[in-house]
Amino acid sequence: MDAATRTLSDCPDWRYLLREFYEMYRTGPAGGSKVIAGHQRRVRERIGKVITENPAVIAREAEDKPVTAHLRRALDQGRRERTESMIRAIEAISPELSWLYGYEKVPRGLAKKYAFAEFAGPHGPIQTQQLILGIVLFAPQTTYPAHAHDGLTESYLTLSGAVSENDEGVFAPGSMIFNPPGRKHRLTTSSNEPTLLAYAWEGPAGKLSDQKMAFTKQRRSST
Repeated sequence: MDAATRTLSDCPDWRYLLREFYEMYRTGPAGGSKVIAGHQRRVRERIGKVITENPAVIAREAEDKPVTAHLRRALDQGRRERTESMIRAIEAISPELSWLYGYEKVPRGLAKKYAFAEFAGPHGPIQTQQLILGIVLFAPQTTYPAHAHDGLTESYLTLSGAVSENDEGVFAPGSMIFNPPGRKHRLTTSSNEPTLLAYAWEGPAGKLSDQKMAFTKQRRSST
């Protein structure tokens, strides 16, 4: 079959990956938060719609970035965690991934420490306007500058390693980081191990297809 005409049902590894996302958003705790529980429900519902719609799966040219030298270690570490099933699903499609930066200008030093790969969305292999799913990989001792997402609700699932957001806690494998639309957030990773996060963005289709990635500019002190 021509790769350009494949649909989700023709690509079982990609379909299994969506099922893993669905299960993580079904079984992951919401910590008593109705807002987070609502986000989890919407992500599940949208994944269900993607599977039912059986969208096209477009082969992307595989592309690495310097940080992908840490991917094997991140996956190995994830096999020891309760995220193991998701790790195996990612490994199955990892040779097909196109790793990207998402910014026109990447801050000095970050180009060697960060990249993401989109799985599903307007620009992903799985073509959909329902939501955006993917993974982001950080090298050890990385600071990902403050940024926000206009009109989109975002969550990260920690798959391996550890990460803090805005210095307000440490998120170990299996935990979720939740960011409502417009919330500025800055990520830092541990000193000795890479960190692998899965992410989901949900919101209006127009925001999903035209999201502008930009870091928050730091104001210079007047003193």
